[in-house]
Amino acid sequence: MKKIATFLLVFLLTACPQKKEQKPDELSVTTGMKPELQAAAFDELDGWNRDNLSEMRETLQRNCKRIAGIKTDWLGNSAIKVDTKLYQKICNKLVDENLANDNDLRHFIEHNFDPFLVLNDGNADGKFTSYYESQINASFHKHGKYKYPVYGVPSDLVEINLKDFDESLPAKRLIGRVNKKKVVPYFDRAAIENSGVSAPVLMYADSLVDVHVMQIQGSAVAIMDNGKKVRVGYADNNGLPFRGIGSILLENKELSAGKANMIEIKKWLNNNPEKAKKYMQQNRRYIFHRIINESGPVGAFGLPLQGGRSLAVDRDVIPLGSLLWLVTQKPNGEAINKLVVAQDIGSAIKGVVRGDYFWGSGGDDVLAQAGSMNSSGKYFILLPKGQRNGL
Repeated sequence: MKKIATFLLVFLLTACPQKKEQKPDELSVTTGMKPELQAAAFDELDGWNRDNLSEMRETLQRNCKRIAGIKTDWLGNSAIKVDTKLYQKICNKLVDENLANDNDLRHFIEHNFDPFLVLNDGNADGKFTSYYESQINASFHKHGKYKYPVYGVPSDLVEINLKDFDESLPAKRLIGRVNKKKVVPYFDRAAIENSGVSAPVLMYADSLVDVHVMQIQGSAVAIMDNGKKVRVGYADNNGLPFRGIGSILLENKELSAGKANMIEIKKWLNNNPEKAKKYMQQNRRYIFHRIINESGPVGAFGLPLQGGRSLAVDRDVIPLGSLLWLVTQKPNGEAINKLVVAQDIGSAIKGVVRGDYFWGSGGDDVLAQAGSMNSSGKYFILLPKGQRNGL
């Protein structure tokens, strides 16, 4: 296995020069993407006057509470900047004012934000997929069909950030373990599933396929054998690359392109357990979980996600906590025109105009929608008024 010295050498050779924090009219990303902002008006947002904004009042309040504790000038370190202090002033007004209905909240947003169309090198079109909070059947005790462990964070998992050793190195998070005084990559999925790992077992599931789907989605509601429901959330990962099970099955000609949606994928995996285990283990990424007591799964912004109102984004481009007007469509062609909050990230969610729409919680009925969404669309970011900076 590679030694930490190898990691250091690789990142030293490939590191880009660090750039100073930029204002919104100086947007650039070191990956080669070219985000741009085009000023718009609220009456240009498809469906703006029809959105039921009151259903996300609690989400907005939680979002504001989280933003109140941010000390940096900008939300995050994204290419597109949102001024923290201006946003905090808006949040203070949101708390103080009595916004009793949709129109009150709509007028409040119109008076405090300006919409900007997000473009990638002049193109507003992007890709929008979706995810959901899955379900598993589980028990706190290993017995009968409940034999597949759901692990918490291992005791021997260590994290290294190169910047902690040398300020000139990129802020790159590496995951590994210590072996004979050397830091090496952590165990992959096959090793963990075949041999176990030094980690607490939160519960035992009755399906390895459901555990795998839960790891892809990041969270699940566990229906326990005693009838209780327990929410399981993302805690960490083993730091190894992710490979989607759909692409693995397509590559091995087990499914045709027309059937590579999550419902068909799950059916195939359940019907072919031996092959399924082999193929699932080709995804070396492994997710560790934690039990959470929240109204929804917790996203990367540290807040519970709301079905139909939370969006996973590329935080190198879009800052977490920002408001977006999403224009895309469901798998059946029905329009999605609504206000969402950037509250999560995903390993496959990369790009200037790229989003993963959180569908909500449920079983295969929700999976049928979330697992087949692959729509074109666009979004507008709402910047606090006064933060135009020439855009």
